[in-house]
Amino acid sequence: MSTGEHGSGHEGHGDHAAVFRVRFWWSLLLSLPVVLTSHMISGWFGYQVPDWLGWVAPVLGSVVYLYGGWPFLSGVVGELRDRRPGMMTLVATAITVGFVSSLLATLGVVGRGLDFWWELVLLIVVMLLGHWLEMRALGQASGALEALAALLPDTAERIDADGGTEEVATTELREGDTVLVRSGGRVPADGTVTEGTAAMDESMITGESRTVTRTEGDRVVAGTVATDTSVRVRIDAVGEDTTLAGIRRLVGEAQSSRSRAQTLADRAAALLFWFALGAAVLTAAVWIALGLANEAVERTVTVLVIACPHALGLAIPLVIAISTTMSARGGILVKDRLALERTRLVDTVLFDKTGTLTSGTHAVQDVAALEGESSDRVLSLAAAAESDSEHPLARAIVRAAEEEGDVPSATDFRSLTGRGVRAEVEGSTVHVGGPSLLEELDLTVPDELAERTRPWRERGDSVLHVVADGRVVGAVALADEVRPESEEAVRELRAAGVRVAMVTGDAQNVADAVAERLGLDEVFAQVLPDEKDAVVRDLQDRGHLVAMVGDGVNDAPALARADVGIAIGAGTDVAIESAGVVLASDDPRGVLSVRRLSEAGYRKMLENLVWAAGYNVVAVPLAAGVLAPVGFVLAPAVGAVLMSLSTIIVALNAQLLRRVDLRPAD
Repeated sequence: MSTGEHGSGHEGHGDHAAVFRVRFWWSLLLSLPVVLTSHMISGWFGYQVPDWLGWVAPVLGSVVYLYGGWPFLSGVVGELRDRRPGMMTLVATAITVGFVSSLLATLGVVGRGLDFWWELVLLIVVMLLGHWLEMRALGQASGALEALAALLPDTAERIDADGGTEEVATTELREGDTVLVRSGGRVPADGTVTEGTAAMDESMITGESRTVTRTEGDRVVAGTVATDTSVRVRIDAVGEDTTLAGIRRLVGEAQSSRSRAQTLADRAAALLFWFALGAAVLTAAVWIALGLANEAVERTVTVLVIACPHALGLAIPLVIAISTTMSARGGILVKDRLALERTRLVDTVLFDKTGTLTSGTHAVQDVAALEGESSDRVLSLAAAAESDSEHPLARAIVRAAEEEGDVPSATDFRSLTGRGVRAEVEGSTVHVGGPSLLEELDLTVPDELAERTRPWRERGDSVLHVVADGRVVGAVALADEVRPESEEAVRELRAAGVRVAMVTGDAQNVADAVAERLGLDEVFAQVLPDEKDAVVRDLQDRGHLVAMVGDGVNDAPALARADVGIAIGAGTDVAIESAGVVLASDDPRGVLSVRRLSEAGYRKMLENLVWAAGYNVVAVPLAAGVLAPVGFVLAPAVGAVLMSLSTIIVALNAQLLRRVDLRPAD
């Protein structure tokens, strides 16, 4: 259904849903007396309507027409201005013709056969219900920009002229200010480190799964986190000049550029409008040519009224409402109905690596020990030395060692910033760290161990060496784990003829290792946030319909730009707010569930539209009087009954959608 008169894009759908909800309930309340005082309804159920209640239908019917029908009457302006008559024009035409003819029948100007009061109010009520259901399902949260802004701390510790610190609002920071970022704190604005060294978690900006060491002279960006020690940062960009603000602009641009594609109901309504108008004109011309002016009026009005069936108003909204409920129960939150509808057409799924195809946390992949040492001992020594460290790699080593057995106790722990750790373990001095640690200790990696660790480095693993009493005894490989479910998701997507690609901020060798394991079709590595957005555009420019699957702030512009944005629910608020579909779990197989729901929902929409439109193919000619020569003319009341029957059939068919199984295979 068209929403043109209610605004565009993703903004305001929640407000429009509330408007339709209120109008629906009031219109329903006012319609009940109109229906109950109808002579047809009273005749069906065998009760008498007192003559003094004759005012109920025209008075309340007029109120419902003006109040409940206003969204459709006002919507005509936009559709006619765009020269694209659709659902609003069709509904407005039907209810206006019904209102005018009913009013004239009440005043005695035309025959009582043109009294459509109860049909008129029910048509308005059903159409309001359909729009309410659609707006509620279509409503898309507009909090992406607010979620991005939430990454910034509210306050910062600014260093004053005396070297002390004062707490100020982040908005008060200016270029040239120096701030203290404590361990675990977020950088309040873009700047350069002037003092200290820290392992920075930049995953929410770059997508890089590993922390990055930043020291004096290195640049840091707003929103990133100092994970281990404090640093001092001189601010060189604030407000709209920060990297985070740039991402925010990309999100806004991508959302505003989203296609305003017409829905199936719009296209069906447009065709039906011209069909009804043509049928009405032809009906009037034929009956007038036969010299039956009164019959011409009644037949023409009947055609225009019943040409807008209740079923067409509910054909898609009912499917939307049911599919939205089903998806929520299946761990899929549909925020943008158009995104769900488009998923069935997607020919390329672009996965972010970290936190999507992989777990986003490092795990021990392998352990190597020199001759005379065991792998278990190397791992236990490393875990003991790292046990007091809060670094993500340290936590991964400790977890792996604990799964194998007890971890020895350690004393005299020292963190060697940017290099590794040192501790006393079982009477030995143990160091754990990378190349910079070995350089500091003036040690070289034995050839035997270098050969063992070479494949690790080639595939992009983090390699930490274990040193005991000044001798390298082994090494530990750590990497971001590929989710077990990722292989099945990729395999099934490719079996369905969908290309699968991956985009990541990680190094090329890291990306290639994951791609080889999963059998991906294309890989984009070392990609920055704005480049992820460009990757989606590039795929689209090549003619692909793209679904982007991600979980981080760095994915937000790409999620918004893609034809279908699918966010992993375990990810950041920004990614969730920027996507049209959100997976509550971090199982990438959820993409398959979204695709199944999209295909099944679209099939039901088509079936309902075929039925709703098919009703008109039969009912309109009958209402026009094509069988009058053989003595059969479709009475307006019978047309109203057929409309109700059509609605019931559409509703029952939509319920069959509940049979679709959205659960991933175990």
